[in-house]
Amino acid sequence: MQLLLKKLIDNSFLDKNELIHLISNMDDETLKTLNESAKDVRDREYGKKVFIRGLIEFTNYCRQNCLYCGIRSKNVKAERYRLTPEEIIETSDVAYDLGIRTFVLQGGEDNWFSVDILSNLIYEIKNNHPDCAITLSFGEQSKDTYKAYFKAGADRYLLRHETYNSNLYAKLHPGYNLKNRIECLFNLRDIGFQVGSGFMVSVPGQTDEILAEDLLFLKDFSPHMVGIGPFISHMDTPLSGYENGEVKKTLMLISIIRLLLPTSLIPATTSLSTLDIRGREKGLDAGANVVMPNTSPTESRAKYALYNGKKNTNDDARLSLKTITDAIINSGYEIDLSRGDHKGWSDIHVY
Repeated sequence: MQLLLKKLIDNSFLDKNELIHLISNMDDETLKTLNESAKDVRDREYGKKVFIRGLIEFTNYCRQNCLYCGIRSKNVKAERYRLTPEEIIETSDVAYDLGIRTFVLQGGEDNWFSVDILSNLIYEIKNNHPDCAITLSFGEQSKDTYKAYFKAGADRYLLRHETYNSNLYAKLHPGYNLKNRIECLFNLRDIGFQVGSGFMVSVPGQTDEILAEDLLFLKDFSPHMVGIGPFISHMDTPLSGYENGEVKKTLMLISIIRLLLPTSLIPATTSLSTLDIRGREKGLDAGANVVMPNTSPTESRAKYALYNGKKNTNDDARLSLKTITDAIINSGYEIDLSRGDHKGWSDIHVY
């Protein structure tokens, strides 16, 4: 195992069988070395900086019906909401006043937000705060729609591929297919976005072989950002009876991704801290370097319930930021409130 890990560290690559073996046979000694090596690589590329993004969850309406998601279209128990454009702009102003220079606009695939409405919203936020980056997480759209967002001023787009296994993807996402998801990712990159992808860990039906395929896709696609987190069930979904994912396995995979993609921006997700009180800090110790405190209006946070038990739903933006930044500093890291672009990012776009 140590020889296999050395190969990963030296070459930033393992083949599929090697990745399966590493994932399936990880012992505590190898995991400790893996985590330390990932931290060393992260520190080499970015130092001890942890980049802060202000998360704005602007709608929980969604046309998709993903089996694992609490805001799936067929969940009639979900208490629906959408922020008005004015409320979204006000929320971005609050985040800006707190020093945050990246806003992450995340929502279900809500048809109310037409191309024009969302593009105008992006333009106004960027016009108000030209020194900031705008990240969108708004699911699968057409290439022309993505172009409109980009022209309006959006800088980044998060679209997790979820799984690179087409059969599992079809089971988890009724009516949708992996081919279109991957096409969206390539369209985003071609347009000029900084692109984020990723997957859930231990979602029902996932195997170590499938995880190896996920890792190899990420290595080949080389996204600027990679977000992974443990599967956490939601009581009002078809997967409610399944066991939650493992924090330990998620941390292992964060470290492997850091070694495969040394300059990637990797968040320590809220789902980690939902399952482990120190999950966020453990994610940083495994090689992550991004944290996204929730800056959404307090009254809407609990309604954006992708899974059960989501942390910090009652904190206002200032308290949420302070709680998270204090924990990060106490863990030996530095807070970076800037745009925090990918290290290799060039502001020259062609589409």
